[in-house]
Amino acid sequence: MSFENIILPIRDHLNSVNSVITQSLKSEIPIINQISSHIINGKGKKMRPVLHLLLSGLKGNISKKHYDAASIIELIHTATLLHDDVVDQSMTRRNSKTANAIFGNAASVLVGDFIYSRSFQMMVDINDMQIMKVLADATNKISEGEVLQLLNSHNPDLSEKHYFKVIEYKTAQLFKACGSIAGLINNTDKKTIQAYAKIGHHFGLIFQIADDILDYSGKPNEIGKNIGDDLSEGKVTLPLIYTIQKSNENQKEMIKNSIKTGDISKLPDIIQIMEDKNIVKEVKISAEKHIIEIKRILEELGPHENNDVIVNLAEHSINRSY
Repeated sequence: MSFENIILPIRDHLNSVNSVITQSLKSEIPIINQISSHIINGKGKKMRPVLHLLLSGLKGNISKKHYDAASIIELIHTATLLHDDVVDQSMTRRNSKTANAIFGNAASVLVGDFIYSRSFQMMVDINDMQIMKVLADATNKISEGEVLQLLNSHNPDLSEKHYFKVIEYKTAQLFKACGSIAGLINNTDKKTIQAYAKIGHHFGLIFQIADDILDYSGKPNEIGKNIGDDLSEGKVTLPLIYTIQKSNENQKEMIKNSIKTGDISKLPDIIQIMEDKNIVKEVKISAEKHIIEIKRILEELGPHENNDVIVNLAEHSINRSY
């Protein structure tokens, strides 16, 4: 099932979120409008607002407050993208030039700061200390995750445990916040809020694992960036960790040297090893364990038409080609 078909039940709600985002990013300074428009109107799926809306619909009606919360979440994510592309020196994202490639690093960082600060202005307007705490804590954890990833770059001995710590902070935190805030706005009990947060947590892990798979198995014209970017940046992801574990001594040495130096000349050899050892399948099995958890939590919450949509979205994330 295509992404567009999966999100059809909340398409109108998502359009309302997009309207809030567009209105929120208006500025008297032209370059802020240009960069904001460039990144917001890209080919991103707005997966975090989508998950927030789906979880919000499990109990109660979706309201303007949900649109505002979803917009804040997307703005925080957008700000991190602007900063990440500068740190990673990325030139393309989703088959388009990155903002830093077009406008320069300084402008991208500063507009990222503008978007962060605008999201916090919107938090104040919501006027709910619990929601503000969730978002503030998530933003802080994301920053810690980015620093952790930087510290672990070019480290071929990174363990699976430490990999998951990085992606729990860097990616899963904001998905987790999507769930917590959905529960808070709908005035659900603490157990339900925690359940929504756990769904977000597992969804975030799935999304990042799938993204890491694509760096070694995707097609550049579909994923919108060059294959091997993670390797060139020294990012040790689950596909590499599993490949090292399954390789012979000569292969391990070659892979580890490539990680240390960021040399992608051996990328075809590494991808061949991954294919020979069925690494992508193994990594997907790891991600699918989180779908099982999502299904279990949804069953405990009780039947709802959004349950299948959430599961379909998670399955789409694992098997996506971009």
